[in-house]
Amino acid sequence: MNLILGSIIVTVAVLGGWAAHGGQLILIWQPYEFVIILGAAFGAFVIANPMKTIIKVFTIIPKMMGGPVYKKDDYMELLGLMYDLFTKARKEGLMGIEADIEEPENSPLFEKYPRVLKNHHAVEFISDYMRLVVSGSMNSFELDNLMDIDIETHHHEVAEPAHAVTRVADGLPAFGIVAAVLGIVNTMSALDGPIEKIGGLVAAALVGTFTGILLAYGFVGPLANALERRADEETKYMAVLKACILANVQGYSPQVAVEFGRKAMASSMRPSFIELEQHLRGNKE
Repeated sequence: MNLILGSIIVTVAVLGGWAAHGGQLILIWQPYEFVIILGAAFGAFVIANPMKTIIKVFTIIPKMMGGPVYKKDDYMELLGLMYDLFTKARKEGLMGIEADIEEPENSPLFEKYPRVLKNHHAVEFISDYMRLVVSGSMNSFELDNLMDIDIETHHHEVAEPAHAVTRVADGLPAFGIVAAVLGIVNTMSALDGPIEKIGGLVAAALVGTFTGILLAYGFVGPLANALERRADEETKYMAVLKACILANVQGYSPQVAVEFGRKAMASSMRPSFIELEQHLRGNKE
């Protein structure tokens, strides 16, 4: 919604202000300038990025219409799953959760939390590190370092679309200048023509510069920032998982282990202590 609302505000403010100032909107309509700028920007985007990243960008942008990646309910389900998993491990021993982490898609415990189960990265993270906990081959310090490497790698991957779009935004003003220069070249070839034609050609050239700058700072740059924030949300979600698992490995009770995860959450998503306790008690009942 912010993506649509912000784009409307930028468009209305710029074009509305121009029209209110006495400008004629038809003068800004220069389709060939748009073809030069957008075509060059897209071509550079294709050259600079692997096809996997290109597909990710065009896949993620429509999903941004749905708002944040994770909502409060997603975190509540995550903490509920970790609490149940740790409680089962404490009651039945670590071997009691082996079937759950080996085949989470067939686990009744995981099936109680569909929001988590459909998150491939989260399920894989839980399974991988709980396997290491069950095997007893690593201490909390070693797990901490390994998780950091894993989360950093994941963040790099999910942030790549944002970096790719940022590079497009950085190049758009230059492509606007390219379109403007070509317009001036076209103008110079028509100097022996009527003054009205020359004026129109100069105006069209200036629209190229205007378009490149507006697209860069009004649309594509903010879009890149939104994609980067989305990647940060992914990383924060994994950090909550990390905090829960490490607390469990260090010997804290399931209730306290998920409290570590709660404290790792952003304040806007974090439930109160009482709210989380009631949620866990409700799941238990």
